[in-house]
Amino acid sequence: MSVQDHFSAQAAEYRLYRPTYPPALAEHLARLAPGRALALDVATGNGQAAVDLARHFERVLAGEPSERQLAAAAPHPRVTYVRHAAEVLPIRSHVADLVAVAQAAHWFDLDRFYAEARRVLKADGLIALWTYSLFRVEATTDAIVERFYRERVGPYWPPERRLVDAHYRTLPFPFEELPPPELELEVDWPLAALISYIGTWSAVGRFRSATGEDPLPEIASGLKSHWPPGGTRKIRFPIHLRIGRVQPI
Repeated sequence: MSVQDHFSAQAAEYRLYRPTYPPALAEHLARLAPGRALALDVATGNGQAAVDLARHFERVLAGEPSERQLAAAAPHPRVTYVRHAAEVLPIRSHVADLVAVAQAAHWFDLDRFYAEARRVLKADGLIALWTYSLFRVEATTDAIVERFYRERVGPYWPPERRLVDAHYRTLPFPFEELPPPELELEVDWPLAALISYIGTWSAVGRFRSATGEDPLPEIASGLKSHWPPGGTRKIRFPIHLRIGRVQPI
């Protein structure tokens, strides 16, 4: 399958430590969709977005190229998990109300994926791509994390990460675009949970493979004095959303 796989090796950690999306995101997309019969969650990973969508759609087809990610995916009675590439959607034409991609569109062959999305969507169907950018806590901790992100593991980010850093605004998006709501992920995490989340970054995995070193103790040490002992801090992830509608033929 053509999708690059930076996450299979840590599928279990990805499920445990990736933050979940705000309920308002799936609610908003369901309101805009022409119907609620079928949504596709493409490159579903561990199924976070698929389960959110299943609260609003009768059926969700959640596709993922990684067997290990699918093995760790969250079960739901209205979610069907299928192993497939984003550029080959395994359903007939013009049946989907929504095609959604959470935190993954920057890995796709977009021309092929968009052609497939147009094929499977109903007339006036909806496509939504979203990503979340580097989290924020407060100025002092943000500076420590920013240095780690840009300098320590920065050279190990795949080039596609630039699309995330640009908040998906440079992503080609050949659809009638709709204005997105302002949304963010918000979690209260102990330091250990935050470090575990940072450990799911593709750049951290590539750093380990290239150097044989683990960079996490360094960032944990830098943040420790800024975290309440045994306590949590509020962490915010800005969500960047592109929503488009397929024009009737």
